[in-house]
Amino acid sequence: MFKHLKDDLPASLVVYLVALPLCLGIAIASDAPLFSGMIAGIIGGIVVGSLSGSQVSVSGPAAGLAVIVATGLKDFAILVEHSKGDPSGFGQSSPFELFLTSVLLAGVLQLAFGYIKAGAIANYIPSSVIHGMLAAIGLLLIFKQVPHALGIDSDFEGDESFSQNDGENTITEFIRSFQQFETGAMIISVVAGIILIIWNQKSLKKYSFFKYIPGALIAVIVGTLLNHFFKSWHPAWVLSENHLVKLPLDSIQGHPENLIQTPDFKALNHFLTYKTAIVIAIIASLESLLSLEASDKIDQQRRFSSPNRELKAQGIGNMVSGLLGGIPVTAVIVRSSANVIAGARTRLSAVVHGVLLLVSVLVLPEMLNLIPKAALAAILILVGYKLISFEVIRANYRKGWNQFVPFIVTILAIYFTDLLIGIGIGLLVGIVFVVRSNYTSGITYITDQGKHLIKLRDNVTYLNKGEVSKIFERMPKDAKVMIDGTAARFIDPDIYELIDDFIRSAPEKHISVDLKRKLNSQNRYFQIDGLKFESEK
Repeated sequence: MFKHLKDDLPASLVVYLVALPLCLGIAIASDAPLFSGMIAGIIGGIVVGSLSGSQVSVSGPAAGLAVIVATGLKDFAILVEHSKGDPSGFGQSSPFELFLTSVLLAGVLQLAFGYIKAGAIANYIPSSVIHGMLAAIGLLLIFKQVPHALGIDSDFEGDESFSQNDGENTITEFIRSFQQFETGAMIISVVAGIILIIWNQKSLKKYSFFKYIPGALIAVIVGTLLNHFFKSWHPAWVLSENHLVKLPLDSIQGHPENLIQTPDFKALNHFLTYKTAIVIAIIASLESLLSLEASDKIDQQRRFSSPNRELKAQGIGNMVSGLLGGIPVTAVIVRSSANVIAGARTRLSAVVHGVLLLVSVLVLPEMLNLIPKAALAAILILVGYKLISFEVIRANYRKGWNQFVPFIVTILAIYFTDLLIGIGIGLLVGIVFVVRSNYTSGITYITDQGKHLIKLRDNVTYLNKGEVSKIFERMPKDAKVMIDGTAARFIDPDIYELIDDFIRSAPEKHISVDLKRKLNSQNRYFQIDGLKFESEK
C-alpha cells in the first residue's frame, strides 16, 4: 500500500482541497449541521477508503443525496412537532438525531446488499452510459464552478441539479457570473488557473519540486495570499466571508466533542425511520456502484474493483457516519476523478485525504477559513476540462449509433436534470439500443491445470458482460488464458472493452493472455481501443 507513496501523497492533497468545500456545501444543501458534512468526508476517506477494493475511488457526502437528506430531516421535524406534549413520543427529540438512526440502518442494509452480492447490477451498466456520465460531470463542473470562480457563491458547492435553490439554473447563473463578477475573485481564479496549467507541463515534471508538490496546493496558497494582499493594495477587491471557506470556528475551538451527535434510537419505533433508511440505502448504493464503475474506467491501470466489496465498505461507512453524526456517504465521481487526474495509484490517497480533513478541522480551522472559494473553483474547472475528453467522444462515435446515442443522451439528461435522473434516462435509452441490436449470444469457459479457455461463440452481446466480468475477476495469478473469438459472428463493444481492460491489468497478476480472432479478407489484425493484436493464420 505504501509502495506508491510519492504518487499518493500529492494526490491526497488535491482530493482534500476538492473535498473541503464540497463537504461543507453539501451539508448546507441538505439542511444538516455544517460539521456533519465534514464528519461524512472524514469517514468516507478513512473508513470507506480503508475497506474499499477500489484503488482510486473516493467517498464522502454526495450532492445526489442532498434532497433525500433534506426531505428526511423535514419529515422528522414534523414528527417531533406533532409529538410535543406527548411524554411517550418524540417531542423532546432532535430531528437530526432521529435521522441519524436512518443513516445507521441504511448502512446495515448496504452491508446486507454486499453479502447477497447485489453489486452484480454494476455489470449491466452500459459503457456508453458510464462514459456519458463522466463527460457530463466534466461539463457540469465547468458550468457550475465558473460562477464560484467569479465570486458568485449563491448556489451551494457541489450542486449537480439544473434548477438551483437560488432561483437560477445552470445556464442563467453561468451567464450572470460574467455580468456581476467580483474583480478580486476573478483575479484569484485566473492566477490559480495559470499556476495549475504551468504545473501540468510535462517539461517541468523532471524537477522534483514540480513532480512531488501538487500545483493545486500552490494555487490555493497563492490565492489566499493574494486576497490578504488586496487589503493593502486594493481594498475594494478583498473577498468577503461569503466568498471564503466557512467552518464553524466557535464550535470547533470551544468543545469540538460537542459537534459529534449520536442517533436517537427512539426512532426505531416509527415507520418513517425505516422508510428513510431504505431510500438512502438504495440511492447511495446505486450512486456508489456508478461511481465505482466510472472510476475503474478512468483508472490508468484499468484495475477491476469488486462491487460487492464496495457495498460492504459503504455500508460500514454509513453505519459509522450515523453513529458519529455524519450525513450519508457514497463513492463520488468528482473526488474520484480528481484523485485519478492527480496521479493516485492506491487507496492510500483516499485514506490520507480523510486524515487531512480531520487534522485540518481540529488544528487549522482558522487558516482554512482564509481560503477563497475562487481558488478551489479553479482546481475543479481543470478537473472538469480533463473529464470532457474529445477522444472519448470520438471513440463512442466510432462504435456506432448503438453506443453514441446513449452516450449523448446521458450527457444531456444529466446536464438538464441531475446525476441520478440523468443516469436513469441514459440507462433506459442504452438498454433499448442494446436489446434491439444484441440478443442472442454465448460464451464457453473451460479451465484445466492453470490453463483457461474463454471461447466467444455466435453473438456475444452486452447481456454477456456480467458473465465475462465474473470470469476475469476470478482469474487466479500466473494463469495462462486463451480468449478465442474465431467462432463469434458479433462481439459487442462493451465486451471488447472488458477484454481490453483485462489485458491491460493482466501483468499485475502475472497472467499471460493469448488472443484469437477470425481473420477477415482485408488484413490479419484486429484492434481493441488502440491495442493491436496479430491473429493466427
